[in-house]
Amino acid sequence: MSEPKRNSSSASPEGVEMETDRSPNMKSYRTAFLVTLALSMMLFAALGITWWRTNRAASPANEAKPAAIDEAVNSAVPEPPAPPASTEAKLVPIQLPPESMRSIGLKTGEVQFKLVQSELRTVGDVEVDEQKLSYVQLRFPGWIQQVFADSTYQYIRKGQPLFTIYSPDLVATEQEYLIARRNKVTMSQSTVPGVASSSASLMDAAAERLKQWQIPQREIDELEKTGQVRQQLEVDSPVSGYITERNALPNQYVQPETKLYSVADLSTVWVYAAVFQNDIGQLTPGDPATVTTDAYPGRLFRGRLDFIWPQVDMTTRTVRVRLVFPNPGLKLKPGMYVNVTLGIPLGRQLTIPASGVLQTGTRAIVFVDRGGGYFEPRDVELGPAAGDEYIVRRGLKAGEHIVTSANFLIDSESQLKAAMGSLAAPPPPADTAAAGKTLAKPAEFRIEFSTDPATARKGNNRYLVKLTAADGSPVIGAQVSVRSYMPGMPAMGMAEMNLLTPLSEKGSGIYQGKAELGSGGTWQITITAQKNGAVVAAKQLRLQAEGGM
Repeated sequence: MSEPKRNSSSASPEGVEMETDRSPNMKSYRTAFLVTLALSMMLFAALGITWWRTNRAASPANEAKPAAIDEAVNSAVPEPPAPPASTEAKLVPIQLPPESMRSIGLKTGEVQFKLVQSELRTVGDVEVDEQKLSYVQLRFPGWIQQVFADSTYQYIRKGQPLFTIYSPDLVATEQEYLIARRNKVTMSQSTVPGVASSSASLMDAAAERLKQWQIPQREIDELEKTGQVRQQLEVDSPVSGYITERNALPNQYVQPETKLYSVADLSTVWVYAAVFQNDIGQLTPGDPATVTTDAYPGRLFRGRLDFIWPQVDMTTRTVRVRLVFPNPGLKLKPGMYVNVTLGIPLGRQLTIPASGVLQTGTRAIVFVDRGGGYFEPRDVELGPAAGDEYIVRRGLKAGEHIVTSANFLIDSESQLKAAMGSLAAPPPPADTAAAGKTLAKPAEFRIEFSTDPATARKGNNRYLVKLTAADGSPVIGAQVSVRSYMPGMPAMGMAEMNLLTPLSEKGSGIYQGKAELGSGGTWQITITAQKNGAVVAAKQLRLQAEGGM
């Protein structure tokens, strides 16, 4: 048991020795920590004193100028985001040589005052003129005996016999008339007061009844002449026209409310059409109107607007209108489908040809001919269209001339020039001139451009540029790039395309690079060659690419 004690006593000195060895390191760490802490406290104290002195010195100025605080607070508030930049293509004036104007077929038109009228186009249906529609009815009952007008759409004239009828009531009234007439002759010699006048009153009452039943006067004259009652009465047509409905049949018993015939005078007809509610404010009864129909190609029927319905159709948001048209030769038949054009007189207005306006969707642009091949793009405010012309509200004056054909090419050229305005070469550095370096003139170099495939197409293409000096020697060490530009067409939903293709040198003055054309059509190509930081050659041309939009 004593041996372990010796081992313990022998280990104890070693442990004391190890603790003695570590104590100096711990003391050095503590010392360094305290020194660092003291220095940090001194630094923070110095910063605090500096900040206090600065605020104290600035406090009078802050009290004297409270607006500065407000300005600082306001400046801290974030400003609202700027509105998005316009996506409309920029346009700049351009100048074309006479050869270019002739090659593109450029034409101009004059801005002038004219008496114009706008037009609304719609469709309609021909109907019977209700104001010239008549019914044939009797005012007494009876049996139809013989029918003369026996088919629908048979034309009848006024006074033409339609049918004959037997009516017991009519026969009885005619007999009363004859008896009263004989009694009037007999009683006229009577000396009894009131007898003669009473017999005359009976005859007049019977005659009046026949007239109220619309018995023709010739029948009454025949009755007085012969003194015999006719068992059948001939009924004549009260109007001229076409029978559109017939209910008169032999041996048919009819009452006064029975509609026997419908007769329509088709010398004039109505046309019903529908006009959108947005356009109805331009119309006025009496405005001229025309109709055409496929049944008579090239034939134009002229009429007028007669009536505008005071109600809008809730389903189609249209208003019904009625037009009146003369119908010589009965060309316009009820039920016929026609094309309607409504004329809206607009008076004397400043007008331009419609072909001279470029519509972008948000702007209307014309190119004004300033003379000498100089064309200026100008925004205009247009009124309604008047046939092949537009009314101008603002932007032009009478006597000016605008481009009316090839204006799309002019627009493309203007957009290209605007786009290329930012690509102009920067001026040569000052040290270049000081060093006495001579910059090459663009005229001293020649650019030859081609594509692979030979006819460019939508998709992958390879641009090839050969750059040579005036003496035909190849130009090496240049930086050549090709910009491919196609103007946007907002009306067709197509944005502008602007592609920059840097070319790599292949030796012997040949430069090439791949270009991804996003559309077929006409591309504006601008080739720029730089050397030593200066433009040494530039060329513009048009490239026709195959493929769709």
